[in-house]
Amino acid sequence: MSEALDASLRLVRAQTALVRRFDASLGGLHGVSLADFTTLLHLARAPGGRMRRVDLAEALGLTASGVTRGLVPLERIGLVARETDARDARVAYAALTDTGRARLTEMLATAERIAAEIFAAPPWSTEDIGRMSALLTRLGGTGLPGRAP
Repeated sequence: MSEALDASLRLVRAQTALVRRFDASLGGLHGVSLADFTTLLHLARAPGGRMRRVDLAEALGLTASGVTRGLVPLERIGLVARETDARDARVAYAALTDTGRARLTEMLATAERIAAEIFAAPPWSTEDIGRMSALLTRLGGTGLPGRAP
């Protein structure tokens, strides 16, 4: 097996483990998945707390229909609202509600705790984390919305 394939498979397995860990904590404490949390983060960092659905899809690396399906439960529980453009009814926005913003603050504390636990053992230095972030960026990974690569 090639080194590249081995590294790719290790990365996929690590990603699966991370998603599972975030999903368990965010779901258990806040009733949302990591995908939901990421969506809310993008909306919170967007101007006015809202994004066109097509732009949100691009930011999340999803299709427009995938974003629409993902937003339905968030709309149902009042974290996100659907808005239309006053000048163009064909344009749909996803907007973070006041409830969504308040709940996101709680979710952020949970996510920060999980991230701190993940990078606490084995000991990870700030330099290790920075190098990993840079390498993941080279693979097309993106981090927190609004942060430079």
